[in-house]
Amino acid sequence: MSTSTDMLGPTKETDGIDKAEAKREFGRLNKHLQDHQQRLYADGRHALLVVLQGMDASGKDGTVRHVFRGVNPQGVRVQSFKQPTPEEARHDFLWRIHAAVPPLGMIGVFNRSHYEDVLVSRVHALVPEGVWRRRYDEINDFEHMLTGAGVTVVKFMLHISPEEQARRFERRLRDPRRHWKFSASDLQERERWDQYQEAYADVVRRCSTEWAPWTVVPADRKWYRNLVVARSIVAVLRAMDLRYPDLPEVAP
Repeated sequence: MSTSTDMLGPTKETDGIDKAEAKREFGRLNKHLQDHQQRLYADGRHALLVVLQGMDASGKDGTVRHVFRGVNPQGVRVQSFKQPTPEEARHDFLWRIHAAVPPLGMIGVFNRSHYEDVLVSRVHALVPEGVWRRRYDEINDFEHMLTGAGVTVVKFMLHISPEEQARRFERRLRDPRRHWKFSASDLQERERWDQYQEAYADVVRRCSTEWAPWTVVPADRKWYRNLVVARSIVAVLRAMDLRYPDLPEVAP
């Protein structure tokens, strides 16, 4: 197994910020996120779709739990995509994804997403190469269509090292409260590390567009991962120029 991170960049980068400083800034950002989520809901003209991808133990669940702490749960929907059900498998690969896109006024979070169909499907050869290669353009077109309908799409690839993944697996095995998060298949997927890194690199290269960019997040340090994601989401919400609606006129 390679330990190189050259394809996707470093995993331990913190941009010169220490943990204490990051926690202070994160606290401020979380308050801004709570305020902007309420504005988004009241405004009703926009929606935000946050896509989280990463290797097993990269911190997708933890990112959701920390970044959206304190945000009104009525305004946020989290969707996790597992192996397609028989019903889902009878449709095109984006059918179940489109059904989970947040409506205007809402934040949607995809914990894994439509990108599984150019990651897992590619690495395990679940479909012919010609099929998964076509999906890059189909995904780009799909996301472009969403942005035209008022849904802003932001995507985060949580990038960890194989060494950090191993440490997190070991903690899960030592802690009975985390046993449910561990599966023998996690180790099998780990054997395909280099194949997944190549697939992720192609995803970022082929599907980072002007309308739906990818951000590769160094995720070995959880506190820095949370800070980067929170910064990006707050910046996107600020750019929407969200407004509370005027008080409706009341007839005399």
